[in-house]
Amino acid sequence: MTLIRLLVVLLAVTAALPAAAQSRRPSHCIAIADAAPGIEYLHRARYGDPLPADTVRLSYVGHSTYFLETHGGLSLATDYTGMLGPADVVPDVVTMNRAHSSHWTSEPDERIPHVLQGWDWTGEPADHHLDLGEMLVRNVPTDIRRPGGGVEPYGNSIFVFEVAGICIGHLGHLHHEPDEAQYAALGRLDVVMAPVDGGMTLDLPTMIKVLKRLRASIVLPMHWFGPVTLVRFLSGMEDAFAVELREETVLEVSLATLPARPTVIVLMPRLLD
Repeated sequence: MTLIRLLVVLLAVTAALPAAAQSRRPSHCIAIADAAPGIEYLHRARYGDPLPADTVRLSYVGHSTYFLETHGGLSLATDYTGMLGPADVVPDVVTMNRAHSSHWTSEPDERIPHVLQGWDWTGEPADHHLDLGEMLVRNVPTDIRRPGGGVEPYGNSIFVFEVAGICIGHLGHLHHEPDEAQYAALGRLDVVMAPVDGGMTLDLPTMIKVLKRLRASIVLPMHWFGPVTLVRFLSGMEDAFAVELREETVLEVSLATLPARPTVIVLMPRLLD
């Protein structure tokens, strides 16, 4: 659809929005975006529903929080703030970043088994390599801007989730383009969750450059604040990526159902209820 029509649809849709251990299928972070022509990968579902084997469900909770679920019953929340919605959901893992208070909490639910900070209070880079059998969680530290100017080393982490044979990356509150070592550490991401506000995180031209280099099969925008900001991002991506606007909040994806062409998929945010 045209960007003008997309903006109209986004305004209408957003106005209607409500405020186990298992063996892991090996992932080498090398899926090719153009390798599966004609495959349909849309599934109308909600969190908590049973999942097919080798499939991951991603629910967009809002802001920079996505809720991931696996076939074996593991769950994970990204940039966890202590609130996922009215449902009493206790993830197995939460990740957090601290560039702003809306991306972490100092009082996570004590029932959560694994709370992974994307920074280390000592100033050293955070180092996570959590193997849960069905899912591996690792991180690549990046720097953040200090509020008064300058740079704080290692204040953010790009978290990578290897599960069901695919690599899923969450860029967190990214403030700079990864360097060559960081790109190498990330590997080939099949799905990437990217902040696209264009100001508080990375400026849009640089973010678009990063995403075109990563060339993930699926890009899930987050941290977009409103339709105008989102459409500005999409207009910079449409020359190299297909663009799909979904009314759903949930996407189910597997290695076999990655799209034929690299695709930006816009999910609508919704709290877990």
